[in-house]
This record gives sequence, C-alpha cells and structure tokens, in this order.
Amino acid sequence: MHAAAAPNRFTVERFGREREPVVVIDGFSGGIDALEAEGRRADYAEQRMYPGLRAPADPAYLETRLDFLIQILAEVFAIEQAIVQTCDFSIVSRTPDALMAPQRIPHYDHTSPAVVALLHYTQGPETGGTAFFRQRRTGFETVTPNRLEIYKAARMADAAEHGPPPAGYIGGETECYDRIGAVEARRDRAVLYRARTLHSGIIPQAPDPARARSCGRMTINSFLVGKALD
Repeated sequence: MHAAAAPNRFTVERFGREREPVVVIDGFSGGIDALEAEGRRADYAEQRMYPGLRAPADPAYLETRLDFLIQILAEVFAIEQAIVQTCDFSIVSRTPDALMAPQRIPHYDHTSPAVVALLHYTQGPETGGTAFFRQRRTGFETVTPNRLEIYKAARMADAAEHGPPPAGYIGGETECYDRIGAVEARRDRAVLYRARTLHSGIIPQAPDPARARSCGRMTINSFLVGKALD
C-alpha cells in the first residue's frame, strides 16, 4: 500500500476565457517517497509523441483516493462512472534541439469532455509545472470535436505564416499561443484537467538523457474516462 491518509481538500483554478476547471490537490497520495522510488526502478521505453520515457504504473495506488476523485469528477467536471484508462510513469528526457515540431507547441490529449487527465508530480518547483494556453489565431483554449478541423487548419496557417516553432520546450508566450495560466509542480501534488485543454509541461532545465532515469523530471500520468452528466 503506497498511500497513507491524505486530506480531502482541493482548489479549482479557472484560466482564460473558457474558464475550464483545473483542480489542484496537495498531498494527494501521502506516499510519494515510495511512488518515486518505484518509478525510478521501472522498466522504461522511449516514446515518440511524449518527449521522453514511459513505463506502466500500477493504477491500484489511486484506489485509496477513488471516492475523492469520483466526488471531484462529479462536482467539478460533471462526469460519472469514471474508470482509470491508463497510468504511466513519465520522465522527460529529450533535449530541446531533438524535439519534433508538435512537441514545441501546446497540445491536447483527447477531444471528449468526459476524459480528464490526472498529472501527479513526484518532485518540486525546480522541475517546472504545467502551463495552459490559448491559440491566438482561433482563440481556442480547448479542442472539442467540432473545433478539431478548424484547429488543424489554424495550425497549418500558423506554420505557413511563422514557420516551424523554434527548437525548445514552450513555456510562455509565442507568436501563435498565449499562456493563460500555470500550475507549479510540488511534491505529491496532483492536477486534474480535461484532456481537451491546450497545455504543455514547463521544463525549466534542458534534460540530460544520460541522467534522466535516475533524476529527471518524473510524473505519474493517468487518464480518467467516464460519462458526461446531462
């Protein structure tokens, strides 16, 4: 058992014009030392779209917080009957100059309103956090099914006008995106937001691939998938 008693308190941030909720829970697991140690021992594989390494994490560690998460999903996100779809340890290891173009701009993970990302930090503010963005050309802060083609066309127009995004992790304003808010990393802090929200990790220091497995920026990334309440 990884988790000890943890407080059932959370705060809700609402960034930008669309006011999408971003839930912040401090002291989420009560057992972050064991979780981080497990993550450092995990068997990682290089990823294509994620800029680093991933290894499966046991979603059972969320069981002691499941009632609390169900409460949040219903009250804040209007979602019920949620399940944990994926759960992974993630380590950022790719150097800024090695990033593909899509990794240099904000991204969304899913267009459904009933998919919520749960990002669990294992380290402190020195590892950055998570920033949220608005695409300037469209004004979109989320990518929904009816916005998807418009957003893709706008990205192509951005590329035609401004060229490829500069090498490096995005953290602040660019020619194509406004940063509308951010959450700082804290040890054992969890952040929940709809997967359709445009976001990006804040990476303050260039990763060292040779040391990433032992001390690189590590998070636990899960997706909670449910049914949107009418």
